[in-house]
Amino acid sequence: MENQFEFIAIEGVIGAGKTSLAKLLTERHNARLVLEQFKDNPFLPKFYEDRERYAFPTQMSFLASRFKQQQDMLSKDLFRQLTISDYIFEKDRIFARLNLEDDELALYDSIFEIMTGISAKPDLVIYLQSSVDRLMENIRQRDRNYERNISPSYLRELSEAYNHFFYHYNKSPLMIINTSEIDFISNEKHLDYIEEQIFEQPIRNNTHIHIIPDQL
Repeated sequence: MENQFEFIAIEGVIGAGKTSLAKLLTERHNARLVLEQFKDNPFLPKFYEDRERYAFPTQMSFLASRFKQQQDMLSKDLFRQLTISDYIFEKDRIFARLNLEDDELALYDSIFEIMTGISAKPDLVIYLQSSVDRLMENIRQRDRNYERNISPSYLRELSEAYNHFFYHYNKSPLMIINTSEIDFISNEKHLDYIEEQIFEQPIRNNTHIHIIPDQL
């Protein structure tokens, strides 16, 4: 299977399956895997308990961590031509706009604008879109302690912010996959179809893949 990319980024709301898909595609293509280091953020559990109080330190910790990873990605891997990541740097601002107060957002933006200009640019962005019910179910199944306080209303708010962001996204070719009714983790046919659309079809802007489970 011929590869036309050097860097693919997979995005989606919490629980959409972006990390799982990144890992599966990495295994199939011997790629370099770059995962968001959310476990290293000491403020994240506190954020889900008190969103207003801990939004700013949580956001700044993520910004610093993500930028460090972006710099590392700019260096070539001699043994792997393809890099697959489970986030894009620009998405950091989705959470910032959603959670920060005006003065905090102004300070954040002054730093973010410098960093985003020298971050790695994906050859393709894959946005995994999903219903809030499916997101909640996925979150319940993986049962991370600090995610137990995530509410459907917060996920709905976040989903709307993501949809708005990717509706206007034009920095890289974008592929949108609705994952509400599919299971690429357990169903290999679903994964095969996604892989085929990514690697065997010509690169295009704003490609929307709608997978019908009964037809696969």
